[in-house]
Formats: sequence, C-alpha cells, structure tokens
Amino acid sequence: MVQWSEEYVIGIEKIDEQHKRLFEIANEAYKLLKDQFLIDKYDRIVAIIKELKDYTKYHFQYEEEYMKSIGYRKYLSQKVAHDDFIEKINKFDLKKIDNSQDEAILNLLEFVVSWIGLHIQKEDTQIAKA
Repeated sequence: MVQWSEEYVIGIEKIDEQHKRLFEIANEAYKLLKDQFLIDKYDRIVAIIKELKDYTKYHFQYEEEYMKSIGYRKYLSQKVAHDDFIEKINKFDLKKIDNSQDEAILNLLEFVVSWIGLHIQKEDTQIAKA
C-alpha cells in the first residue's frame, strides 16, 4: 500500500489534495497487483495508466499556473520535470504489459511512487516557501 503522510504536505491546500489523488491512483495499481483472483489485468492496467496520464496533466497544469501566478523562479525546471514524467508514462509499452502484467504494474508503481514522493518533498515544497 502506498501511504500518504504529513511529510508530503506542502501547505497549499489544492495542490496537497491533488497530490493525495496521485497516491490514490498508485494505491489502485497496488490493489490490482495484489488481486490474485483477477487473471487478466490488462484492461485495468491500461485504465490506470490512462487515469494517471489524464490526472497528472491536469495536476501539472494547475501547479504550473499556480507557479506562474506567484512568479515562481524555478518554474521552468519544474515544467521540465513534469514533461519528463508525462513522457515516461507515455512510453509504457502496452504489448509488454500484456505479456507480463504483474511486472508491468510493479514497474509502474516503482516509477510513480518514487517520482511523486521525491518530487513533492524536494521540488514542490519549494513552491510553498516562495
């Protein structure tokens, strides 16, 4: 299970709520990984990846607009990090997912959880301090 905790709170309520939703999506993937009764998980994996893509685009757009509105000086480096995240999610090979579904979920989880955790704690906390 991927746990949201106070260490991820940056102090901007709307952004914190959106970060919680990213953790919820990761938890959906984790529950799918642990579901031993579902043999073919492909459609659900694809749906989670789509939801992750859609939601991160929404979240990144909101966060970027917020940074612009406060004149955040590290906006461009944040934008590059956001674009890199989207690019990596877009590169998930759906054919490989179908061949090794649990491994695909695990790879997705490892990427998403480590990225959002580090990004929130190292980068997004700086937005609140600005």
